[in-house]
Amino acid sequence: MVYVGIPKGQADQEEEVLKTIQDGDSDELTIKRFTESREKPGALWHIYAAKDTEKIREFLKKVAEEQGQDNPVDHDPIHDQSWYLDRALRKRLHQEYGVQGWAIVQFLGDVVFIPAGAPHQARGRAGPGREGRAGASNGTHLMLVPSLQVHNLYSCIKVAEDFVSPEHVKHCFWLTQEFRYLSHTHTNHEDKLQVKNVIYHAVKDAVGILRANESSLSRP
Repeated sequence: MVYVGIPKGQADQEEEVLKTIQDGDSDELTIKRFTESREKPGALWHIYAAKDTEKIREFLKKVAEEQGQDNPVDHDPIHDQSWYLDRALRKRLHQEYGVQGWAIVQFLGDVVFIPAGAPHQARGRAGPGREGRAGASNGTHLMLVPSLQVHNLYSCIKVAEDFVSPEHVKHCFWLTQEFRYLSHTHTNHEDKLQVKNVIYHAVKDAVGILRANESSLSRP
């Protein structure tokens, strides 16, 4: 988070921001950063474990059916980025599926790392309900894992960088395979990460280095 501020001519809306943070199930130390240390929060995140992705997907389909909505086979309630888990939905998710995430408030200067395959959402002052997106990420909030709509607490500028760590290659590859089953008009149908190319060039570079140093490596 490289910038957080209040636009000229607008009120601080401190009480509204505080309510959003509290409703987001933030811990007391985080709340004190805002109320006592007077730090400016840019975004509120909820991050879930990658192992809970299928449970979250099943839950969102269930809620959609309850509201009389369709669940087309070539769409995905997470990758469609059309849901936001507000407090009521997060409570239901925990009670009915045993799934609970982590609430993180990102202040100015904070960095948020999102593991590959970890469903996540970020929001600000917008109202509750179906106001966000459900999607997924490979390391940041570009949708390569489940993630919801992004709103801000205050006006802010965030810098995001996607990367593939060796430990999470399998998650990125799995997500790429998931995208193939989405409709051709879906925004996530395209393989944005190009994980196969990443793997190929990583192996190619590693083999090249080993061959270039083959003589020195063979010495006793």
